Amino acid sequence: MKKAYLQLHIAVFLFGFTAILGKLISLPEISLVWWRLLITCSSIVLIPGVLLAVRKLSRGQLLRLSGIGIIVACHWVTFYGSIKFSNVSIALSCFATTSFFTSILEPLIRKQPFKVYELLLGLVVIPGMFLILTFGGFNYVTGITMGLISALLASLFSVLNKQMVDKIDPLPITLVELGAGMLFLTPLVPFYLNWLGSTAFLPSGMDIPYLLVLALLCTTLAYVLSLKALQKLSAFSNTLTINLEPIYGIVLSWFFFQEHKEMSIGFYLGSFLIILAVFIHPFVRNHFESRKKETASTSQ
Repeated sequence: MKKAYLQLHIAVFLFGFTAILGKLISLPEISLVWWRLLITCSSIVLIPGVLLAVRKLSRGQLLRLSGIGIIVACHWVTFYGSIKFSNVSIALSCFATTSFFTSILEPLIRKQPFKVYELLLGLVVIPGMFLILTFGGFNYVTGITMGLISALLASLFSVLNKQMVDKIDPLPITLVELGAGMLFLTPLVPFYLNWLGSTAFLPSGMDIPYLLVLALLCTTLAYVLSLKALQKLSAFSNTLTINLEPIYGIVLSWFFFQEHKEMSIGFYLGSFLIILAVFIHPFVRNHFESRKKETASTSQ
């Protein structure tokens, strides 16, 4: 069990480090994501049995996974765009609103009743974002907008992917999704770069090792570690640990970029409200689910 917790925390730390690498890599967000997708897919293909598992998927499954993969690609582009147009701290604070969007999207997509406690926790996010915007955030309005779009797409991906993971092994899912995302972005790259007024597509200098770390360690390795941990840990433990990702990322941004010097107290108060809601969510959910089971067993 201790090994599983260690694996999960290492995976979450690596996930949080992706934001740092996004800042360090000089490429525009769409070029960065395209190379990340290419390198990650190439590494997953080398895992024995993955291609065979992909061939066994039905046409309908491939189409659904490809659609989800496009959402993932757009999520990554907007996430790194948020970092480029603002900074790591703001991008991760916006990313923490994913739980709020999930509390709304999951009941709608899965046709389930809304959970009042999730909606109430989600409402805590609103004053948090207001504080971030009010205290200096208007200087980063593009970055904040892209960050919120990224969180919405991440939530949509999470809800849709949950339906597929129950039926298919995660590794072929990842290969199909990321491969589809790369194919989707490929024709869009020149148009997006033209919109940015940039021609930077090929990595050079330190961008190359940073991309390798991003793809191989922070994507492929982190994903494998999280899957192994999930075999031993409960969904509650997983959710609680994953919620540490924004915290890890923001602390790392202090260390690497000294971002705490450029952000106000109001920003951190807003971030605290958002992360607090995200952090206590699994505890509240566990409490209500336990009460629900107790009520069901008593009625029997």
